Amino acid sequence: MIEVIELSKHYGDKKAVNNVSFKAEDGEVLGFLGPNGAGKSTTMNILTGYISCTAGKALIDGVDILEDPIKAKQKIGYLPEIPPLYMDMTVKEYLYFIYDLKKCKLPKISHLKDICSLVKIEHVYNRVIKNLSKGYKQRVGLAQALVGNPKVLILDEPTVGLDPKQIIEIRTLIKKLGKNHTVILSSHILSEVQAVCDRIVVINEGRVVANDTEENLSHRLRGDNKLICKINGPRDSIIRAIQKIKGVDRVYCDAEHKNSICDLRIEAREGTEIRYELFERMAENKWTILELRSAEMSLEDIFLKLTMGETVPGFTGGEEEEAEE
Repeated sequence: MIEVIELSKHYGDKKAVNNVSFKAEDGEVLGFLGPNGAGKSTTMNILTGYISCTAGKALIDGVDILEDPIKAKQKIGYLPEIPPLYMDMTVKEYLYFIYDLKKCKLPKISHLKDICSLVKIEHVYNRVIKNLSKGYKQRVGLAQALVGNPKVLILDEPTVGLDPKQIIEIRTLIKKLGKNHTVILSSHILSEVQAVCDRIVVINEGRVVANDTEENLSHRLRGDNKLICKINGPRDSIIRAIQKIKGVDRVYCDAEHKNSICDLRIEAREGTEIRYELFERMAENKWTILELRSAEMSLEDIFLKLTMGETVPGFTGGEEEEAEE
């Protein structure tokens, strides 16, 4: 388990990380998101013991990374964005070196063979690393993170440079690893986080602005006051009729199709239920509702909303129960 408690890192007057708290439980894949300069890399560098913090704690399976860094680091497998490879070594020589460096006690040959099979690099085992493609270098980097079978895996952009087939394979592997490890995955590829992670922490300007599942974040940001509908009838007349419904703030036409079918977005005041009256007004005029649903938000929408400076109810300060600031 990883536990970050009121973590801060200051560079003079600059607060790179400002009172950040979150947990990653056993067997959980946690997505760690943030725009450039948000404090994401600084937080990960503190978690791996690369830099110290100004205040707060970072616990790796109950061990403080600053108080007992050797013991804490024994529990961590880390893959930085640029894998720490020695280009003139073969894959075998490199993994043997990492095995000795980590003072691993597991049976060397069988343990490294299992790792190579897991990340699918058996057929390049005896090749010099500098002669490998970028994708295979990334796989070797992932292999070194797995040496010693650490409880915690911290992966920074693990699929950079991989082709689509390899990306799917690595994502599947990360989900599999998440069953027996605690995984923190940092990625700029939002679809990757969406496909792999159980929960998402979003950091912006050094502070946690969200800590929840993607489904819950979408629901809380969306609310039930925004509707998407497809209606068969005269566009302008439909819009005027909807605007007369009590509680409706705005109506937008996103597209107009053949046969007088239009796509509409309706925004109502918070806590207002307009669907019953919407149905009645459309029925009165014999306009057919072909589709009606709440406006869903993609992970990209959520990320942009949380990091573009918008005020989002329920995602500030002490109101966020799991993301204390």
